[in-house]
Formats: sequence, C-alpha cells, structure tokens
Amino acid sequence: MKKILVPCDFSDPAVQAFKMAVEIANQNNGEVVLLNIVELPVMHESVLMPTLSFEEAFIKDMKAHAEKNFAKMKDKWAKDGPKISSFVEFGTTTTTIRDFIKDKKIDLVLMGTHGASGVKEFFIGSNTEKIVRTSPVPVISIKKQVKLSSIKNIVFPTMGDVKQEKIVSEVKMLQNFFKATLHVLYVNTPSSFRRDLEIKPHLKAFAKRFMLKDFTLNVWNDYSEEEGLKNFVLESKADMIAMSTHGRRGLNHLMSGSIAEDAVNHINCPIWTYKIN
Repeated sequence: MKKILVPCDFSDPAVQAFKMAVEIANQNNGEVVLLNIVELPVMHESVLMPTLSFEEAFIKDMKAHAEKNFAKMKDKWAKDGPKISSFVEFGTTTTTIRDFIKDKKIDLVLMGTHGASGVKEFFIGSNTEKIVRTSPVPVISIKKQVKLSSIKNIVFPTMGDVKQEKIVSEVKMLQNFFKATLHVLYVNTPSSFRRDLEIKPHLKAFAKRFMLKDFTLNVWNDYSEEEGLKNFVLESKADMIAMSTHGRRGLNHLMSGSIAEDAVNHINCPIWTYKIN
C-alpha cells in the first residue's frame, strides 16, 4: 500500500477517503495520488458558439477549479505529509481510473462512495462498484470518516477454498498492517446447506493450510450470502470487510450479481476488495 490512488470529486465521501489515504501513507511512508476526472459534455457545432472554443474554455475552468480544491484539501488535511501528487484527467470515470492505475503503477485505490440502490444499482451501479469490479489492484471503499486505529476486526468471507493463495496472502498483509483480528466467515444458506460437522473441520484445515494467526472461525446461517455477510457484520460489530470479487460484466453481472458489489452499495463499514481473474 505504498502508492495510493484517491479518485476525487470533492464530495464528503471523497474527502474522507483522502483523509484515510493520508493516514495510511504516513504510517508506511507511502504516497497519495489524487485524481479528478471530468467527463466532457457532448457539444454540437453552432454559429453562435463554436464547439472547440467552448470546450477549451470549459476544460480550462474545470482544471483550475479542481486544482484550487486540491490545494485546499492538501492544506487542511496533509500539512505534515505524506508526499501528494494531483492530476486532472478528461474522459469516462471507470476507463480513466483503470488506465491511470496501470500508468502510475498504483498499489491501492481508496474511494469514497455514496452507494447505489434500486434501479440505478441494477442497471448502472455506483462508480465505486464499477471500479471494484474491474480494478487490477485492491480497492478500499468507504462511506464515512474512518480512523485507522479503529480497525481492529476484519471479516473475511470465504468458502474455505485451499486454492485461494493470492487472495489469502493479500488479506494476511492487510490484517498485519492494521494489526487486527481476522474473522473467517462461512455463510451457510438453504440452497447450499452444509452441516456444522462438515464446515468446521473444513475451516480449520483452511486456517492451518494458510497459517492464519489471531483469527476466529465462524459459521453463519442465513437466507443468502449477502444477507449472511450483512447480518454477521452487524452482529460482530466488525470494522472492515476483506473479500474477493470475480469482476463479472455485462449480462452475466446483471443475472448473477456480486456479493462484493452488493456489500459496497449496502454495508457502511470500509470494504477491501480484490479481483480474482
């Protein structure tokens, strides 16, 4: 988590993401990269208002506005460091962020989100949800102010698959950074019900295989994986969720959805996600 990207629209969730990124970077001698994305409007040529001159003026004004806001944020929340750089890019949000991650060799994306619900969630989703689905690096999504010192309990929902080397390695590093207790969670549902006599030895073998430390093993019965995760987080008063996403797109995403994206939209605690190919 040395180079942290914070996509910034200057909303309160984005400001809270920046503040958390500053804390993380200060703790591990990292760098924060701020990115404001301006989606250009579609203009039509006219005699009275030539498109080119309007777009040039619009771009200049939007860039100046973003740079002014960046300066205010740095002055208010990052006077004592860490290293901070800021950029203004023009284009579509999701594609621009994904390209920026690769170009700038970003290690972590930290995004503020308002969430999404109803029809908007089903057909469009929040920008954060789209980044969670497509980012090649881990993403932390937050909705409100979070202090690093408050993150002491991390929930890790899993099916206990012993082939999860990459995601478990990343989660262990996350746990170590926060010096937190890891709560391994298996959600048991009616559609794929398994007895505790099966699940508990399976989870113990999973913990032993990956040499987990400072952890608990938990089985939660509920109607669906999404409801089980949400209810366990409420019951345990967890401070963060760490989970994988498969990055489904298009019709497959609409039909099957994603537990990670559902969590980003509906659960209030910070959510760390990592895409598995």
